[in-house]
Amino acid sequence: MAPDAPTTSFAPTLEAIRSKLPEKLQNPQIGIICGSGLSGLVDTLREVVIIQYDDIPGFGRSTVPGHKSALALGLLGSGDGLPVVAMLGRFHPYEGHPLSTVVYPVRVMAKLGVKDLLITNAAGSLNPSIPVGTIVVINDHLALPNLTGMNPLLGPQTSPDHPRFLPLSDAYSVALRRLVFLAANKLQIPDSALAEGTYAWVSGPTYETPAEGRFLRTAGADVVGMSTVPEVLAGREEGLNVAVLSLVTNFVVIPERPASIREQVEAELSGTEYILPLQQVVSHEEVLEIGREKAEVMKLLVRKVVDLKLAGI
Repeated sequence: MAPDAPTTSFAPTLEAIRSKLPEKLQNPQIGIICGSGLSGLVDTLREVVIIQYDDIPGFGRSTVPGHKSALALGLLGSGDGLPVVAMLGRFHPYEGHPLSTVVYPVRVMAKLGVKDLLITNAAGSLNPSIPVGTIVVINDHLALPNLTGMNPLLGPQTSPDHPRFLPLSDAYSVALRRLVFLAANKLQIPDSALAEGTYAWVSGPTYETPAEGRFLRTAGADVVGMSTVPEVLAGREEGLNVAVLSLVTNFVVIPERPASIREQVEAELSGTEYILPLQQVVSHEEVLEIGREKAEVMKLLVRKVVDLKLAGI
């Protein structure tokens, strides 16, 4: 696992990665981070080289079901394709990783030559108009951990060239988001399959209570998850163009009318029947299942975005 403090020496990491690569894959141009159940994106790569995280100095190990623990490098897109690097599994603070470890792979991608970063994740919907199965193109985020002392950019900077105070009003690349919607159009993906919205980052690993979900929805968030924002911040600090695709795998449980145990007891005492509303819960298995169902659409979308980059559109 990487040290708690950021390091300015990436040489051992870059050497370990490049020593395993042919020349055509030495300098990937696009980075991809695969979220829960979405590691199948690697199937779209050609001439793939897989490097286990255990073999890369500074990398942690992904321990979450649905996440592999390896880096994949290969060619993606039509014709000769573009060299890309994909994380098959990410790191989360709730696993016990320090934030410097969580974002370390993004910094390594930048050092390898990546300019554009495509991040995918599984998320819960807070917005009744964004159903399960929708791919949300993120245009903003709400990050309570960032605002309360859990920011990956706290502490010594990894480079004197980085801004000390990073602006985030332009965190999500307009150019890349445009390519996503153009790609969806060319693939004839229905308009209803995609949406735009705000991502709320929470630390996890617990799913939100109804009150927390209601709070996040009222604050303006459309989807919520336990990852991504640290990677966005590190990517922007490194000067990368960033786009995020959130696959909605479940609705956050926000009952319109919470069950009243008092009413139940009063009904019992008066001899009146009272039926408690069904208690809903979210499971990680549900998240993975939807991820598997929609993985093909996500793969096609990412590949088409690369094709449009190749075409210079």
